[in-house]
Amino acid sequence: MWTWIHKLGSPPHFYRISARLTPWFSWAALLLIVAGAYGGLYVAPADYQQLDGFRIIYVHVPSASLSLFIYVNMALAAAVGLIWRIKLAHAVAAACAPIGASFTFLALATGSIWAKPMWGTWWVWDARLTSELVLLFLYFGYMALRAAIDDDTRADRASALLAIIGVINVPIIKYSVEWWNTLHQPATISKMGKPSMDFDMLVWLLVMLAGFMCFFAAILLTRVRAEVLLRSRGQKWLRNTVEGS
Repeated sequence: MWTWIHKLGSPPHFYRISARLTPWFSWAALLLIVAGAYGGLYVAPADYQQLDGFRIIYVHVPSASLSLFIYVNMALAAAVGLIWRIKLAHAVAAACAPIGASFTFLALATGSIWAKPMWGTWWVWDARLTSELVLLFLYFGYMALRAAIDDDTRADRASALLAIIGVINVPIIKYSVEWWNTLHQPATISKMGKPSMDFDMLVWLLVMLAGFMCFFAAILLTRVRAEVLLRSRGQKWLRNTVEGS
């Protein structure tokens, strides 16, 4: 296993294996998202309070979950690159940032759309909403810091430190609805005990979450491949790969 992990840290090996994995994740994402969207919009029953307005949950919840999941992965990759000086890990962290920012923006946008009919306002400075907005700024800050430093090695180190420090915001987002009085509803799935959602609603949410995860994997592999190409320009293995393709 450790040999496989060590090989995966090699840019040439990763470049080859990611080319094989990307189509599988892409097709899985397409099928799961189409199935989840159909089930969430047409099969799942209406909520007894929110009626059909609750159906935005099938985009909002997976987006919000991915925004946190991606940041944790970005911080872990940054830490691995910083501690063990694995350049591919820095490439993974750099590739995560724009994807995570997109999911965070989507979570905030769909949350605002959902909030208007339920709370009577597009936005409130609620603990969950505010900490999620801070997460978006952390993604932007990471990308801006990388872009501001010309030297790749210094950019990797500086942005890695920011990513690691910023991870403290993740548990704040996760537990904000429990630590403070907020308008945002508490957890309905990721909690101890039985989920609060009816199974006929929950199953399609889980399908959508799986689809979003596969979509993230496909986009991440594609972006990391681009990072590897950029960082490996001029190297012998890349010339051989281009000539042999």
